[in-house]
Amino acid sequence: MAPPVARGMWIVLLLSLLLTLPTAAQQKDWPSERPPRPLAAHSVKFPPYAFKTLSNGLQVIAVSHHEQPAVSLRLILRAGGAQDPENRPGVASLAASLLDQGTTSKNAEQIATTIDSIGGALGTGAGVDLSFINCVVMKDSLDVGLNLVADIAQHPAFAKEEIDRQRQQILSGLKVSYDDPDYLADMVFDRLVYGFHPYGRPQSGTPESIAAIGRDDLVAFHRKWFGANNAILAIVGDVEPDEAFGGAERALGKWGPAGAQVPKPSDPPPPTRRLVIIDRPGAVQTEIRVGNVGIPRKHDDFMALDLATKILGGEGANRLHRVLRTERGLTYGASADMHALAETGDIVAQTNTRSETTGETLRLMVDEVWKLLRDRVSERELGDAQAYLTGSFPLTIETPSQIALQILNAVFYGLDLNQLQTYRERVNAVSVDDVQRVARLYLHPDRLTIVLVGDASSFVKQLPGAGFDKFERISVADLDLSSVDLRRHAAPAAGRLLPVALSVARSVRLRATLRRTAVASEAVHTADVRAARAAPDDDARALIERAIAAKGGLARLRKIRTTRVEAIMRVQAEEGPLEIPTVTSIEYPDRFRVEAQMAGGAVVQVYAGGEYWVQGPRGLAEVTPARRDEIQRGVQRDIVRLLLRAHEGAATATAVSSPDPALAAVTLRADGTSPVTMFIDRGTGLIARLQYKERVGGGMTDEEYSDYRAVDGIQVPFRTVVRRPDAPVIERVVKDVRYNTRLTRGLFTKPGD
Repeated sequence: MAPPVARGMWIVLLLSLLLTLPTAAQQKDWPSERPPRPLAAHSVKFPPYAFKTLSNGLQVIAVSHHEQPAVSLRLILRAGGAQDPENRPGVASLAASLLDQGTTSKNAEQIATTIDSIGGALGTGAGVDLSFINCVVMKDSLDVGLNLVADIAQHPAFAKEEIDRQRQQILSGLKVSYDDPDYLADMVFDRLVYGFHPYGRPQSGTPESIAAIGRDDLVAFHRKWFGANNAILAIVGDVEPDEAFGGAERALGKWGPAGAQVPKPSDPPPPTRRLVIIDRPGAVQTEIRVGNVGIPRKHDDFMALDLATKILGGEGANRLHRVLRTERGLTYGASADMHALAETGDIVAQTNTRSETTGETLRLMVDEVWKLLRDRVSERELGDAQAYLTGSFPLTIETPSQIALQILNAVFYGLDLNQLQTYRERVNAVSVDDVQRVARLYLHPDRLTIVLVGDASSFVKQLPGAGFDKFERISVADLDLSSVDLRRHAAPAAGRLLPVALSVARSVRLRATLRRTAVASEAVHTADVRAARAAPDDDARALIERAIAAKGGLARLRKIRTTRVEAIMRVQAEEGPLEIPTVTSIEYPDRFRVEAQMAGGAVVQVYAGGEYWVQGPRGLAEVTPARRDEIQRGVQRDIVRLLLRAHEGAATATAVSSPDPALAAVTLRADGTSPVTMFIDRGTGLIARLQYKERVGGGMTDEEYSDYRAVDGIQVPFRTVVRRPDAPVIERVVKDVRYNTRLTRGLFTKPGD
C-alpha cells in the first residue's frame, strides 16, 4: 500500500512514461558477480540525556534533541498482559485501549479535540510486559501534552459505552484472527514454550475472557498497577532537562503509588521435544513454528545470541531463507526471531509451505538449527549480520519518538544507558567463537517445540519419514490453551483460554468446506482470487476496520489534505535497468501531480478534477480519452479513498478466500471502478497486496507492499513492487513523505490556462 497517494495514479503514469523513453536511455554497467562494498558507516552520536527520580518515585528521562520544534512524551507502566488476572486474559489490553477514550473530566471527543487543536498525536496500548501512553506535541504545547498524559494515566473513566464499543472491536478482531493459521501457530507455540507462565497466555484475550471482563476488572487493574512508582516517563525533543523535569513535576508530581509491585512469576518449563498439529481440514498450506525458550533482554549473552539468530534466519544473513526458498523453492519466505522479554524469552523459526511439502520443509528447518550448533559460522556471515545491525541502528534514533523508545527500553529492562553510545562497538565485538558458544548453550534441536497448523490428513504420513514419528493431533474446534493436553474436555467456563468459541469453530469448519477452493500457485503474483462463496459481510467489515486501524486510524486518514512524496522508480526496461526520480504531489480529493526526471528531461503529468494533461521537453502532449479514463480509474483505486468509502458504506466489501493463509482477502466494489481485492496481513492488519484488472478482459495487476514505516502516525510502505501482464516490473522506493504540507500554487494548473 502506497502512502495515502494515488497509488494507481503513479503506476499508470510511469507506464506511460516508459513509452516515451529514448532507446539509448540510461544504459548502465551492472556487476555480474558480487555486489559493491557497502559505504563507510556514518558516525553516530546519541544525544545527551539526564535522569531524575521524582519524590513520588516516577522516573523521568530528559533528552535534548533540537533538530525539530517538537517533543515526544512516552509514559510506560511496568504492567502488561503478563499481569492479567489468571482467568481474565486481555484485561491489560482492554484497559490500555480505553485510556484515551475518556477521563473523569474529558470524554473521548474532548480528548481528541484537545490533541488535534495543538497539532499533536496521542496513542495508548499494552504489550506483554508493559502498558504505554505516547504523545507528540510541538514545543509550545509541552504543558498541554503533559497535562493530557497525566490526566489519562491517572483518571480513566472506563465509561460503560466505551467499554462496550472497545469490547466489540476486540471481539471482531479476534474473530478474524482465529480464522488465521499464522495467529493460531503463534498462540499455540507461546503456550507450549512458556507453559502456564504468564507469557504463555494470549495477551489480547479470548472471546470468552473479553466477554467476561467488567468495569470492576478494569478499575482494579488500573488501581493495582498504575502509579508513579511503577512508571517511567521519557521527554525527548526540543526541550532542556530543567524544563522537562519541571513540567513532569507540575503534571505528575502528585501522582500516588501503584497498589502492587510486579511479582516474580514461576519459571517457564525447560525445553522439551513436543510436536503439536492443529488440524484445519481444507487448508492448502501449513504454518510451521520451531523453537525453544530463550533468555531475558538483560542477559549478558543477548547480543551474541541475537546475531546467531540473525544468521539462522534474520536480516543480513538468513540461512533458512536461502535453503527453503532460494535453493528448494518450498516457501515464499522463512525467518528466525529472538523475543527477549523482562523475565525470559524465546527463539522461534517460522515459515509456511504447501501441504505436500510440510515434512521436507520441517526436516530442513531442524537441520539448519543443528548446523548452527555443529559448524562454525563463517566470518562473512557474521560480518553481514553485524553490518545490518550497525547500519540500521542510526535509523532507530532519527526522531524524538525513536530516541525516547530506545531510552525507555534501556531503563525498563535495566540496561546501562551508556551502552547506547557504544552500540556499534558492542555488536562488532562479537566473534565467531561467541556465536558458536551461545548457539550450543541456548539452541536445543533435540528438544524443540514444533507447531504445525494445516490440513493434517495431507501431511501426517510425511512426518515419520522426515524423522518425526511422535506427534499430537488436535482439531482446531477442540483446542483449549488452559488444558494440559490442549484439548477441550468440558463446556468452557468464563475466562477459560478457549481460543475458538463453539460458534466460531463451526464457522471455521463451514468456511473450510465452502471457501478453501483456492490452490497454492507458483505464480501467485498474477493469480486471480477465486471465491466459491463470499464470507459474511461482518467479516469484511472487521477486515476493513482492522486495515484502517493498522494504517493509522480513521481520524488520521480523514485529516489528510495534501501529500508530497519523493521516490525512485526502478524499471527493468529492454535497454537495461532504469532509475527514475519522481515527486508526487496530491491535494485531496482529486488533484494529483507526478514529476519524473527522465533521460531527455523532466516530464510532468497532472490529473485535476477530471482533466488530465502531460508536459514534456517538447511541450504539452495530446491525451486520448481512453488514456484519461485509465488515469481516472487509477485515481479511484487510491487505497485510503477505498478504505474510507468502505467504512462509510460507499463501497461494498466482501470477504473472499485467499490463496495465502497468512493473508485475509476482501474485495471492494464501488461505482465507477472495477473490483479491487485487498490482501491484509492477518498478523499486523497492514495491506500486503492489491489485485485488480485495469480493464474488462485485461490481465490481473498485482501490487506488493513492504518495508512499512510510521510517518506522522500513518503506516507507509516504503517499497512497492508492481507486476502487470506483458509489462516490465516496476519497483518504487520512497525516500521522503510529508503529509498536510503546503503545496506550491499553480501545481495543478494547465499551462496556458
